Amino acid sequence: MFTGIVEHQGTIEALDLHRNGGRVTIHAPSLGPSLAVANSIAVNGCCLTIVGIHNGRFAADLSGETLGKTSFGAESVGLRVGSRVNLEQPLTAGKEFGGHFVLGHVDTVGRVTHLTPEGENWWYGVSVPEDFARYIVRKGSITIDGISLTVARWHNDIAEAAIIPYTYDHTNIRDRKPGDAVNLEGDILGKYIERYLESRSASGPSSPLTIEELVRQGF
Repeated sequence: MFTGIVEHQGTIEALDLHRNGGRVTIHAPSLGPSLAVANSIAVNGCCLTIVGIHNGRFAADLSGETLGKTSFGAESVGLRVGSRVNLEQPLTAGKEFGGHFVLGHVDTVGRVTHLTPEGENWWYGVSVPEDFARYIVRKGSITIDGISLTVARWHNDIAEAAIIPYTYDHTNIRDRKPGDAVNLEGDILGKYIERYLESRSASGPSSPLTIEELVRQGF
């Protein structure tokens, strides 16, 4: 599990893709000795398993599912050799929880609409696919390319976040241009609520699971 607080950046050095998967190699010298084979790492919000390490670089395999759901396999302006990527290692016991619950399970790909300066800050807009829009809540959390952000504005299927200088300087947001593909992950709490309501509706009035029963059992 991650928090969406980006602490490192890397650069894609190799991206070998084929129809059913591929492999990515990332230069990440700031992570150094903290890397280990078999460990997880979030790359632009996508949880990957490290399969090789060499001279400040790590390699990770990409499944067909990963290519289909993330900017690794996005058509047109997706990730490519030379792209700067946001990196986060998994949350450890005792580490400050500064963002929100992020699993690294990317839901879909959005497209950047604008990055507009406003004083010392920026407005960052991303168009959201229709089937993902139900997870957008104004003032709620969203993960964009692995960054925990707050949805400050929501209109016409575009989620906008206010970006402060620190976030701009320490993530790949500064590289983003209109049309770029970005990874989106909705808040896991909203997904569980949605699934519970779907199950309750499908089970009909005969279901023994009611609000009263949940309260009786201490939930």
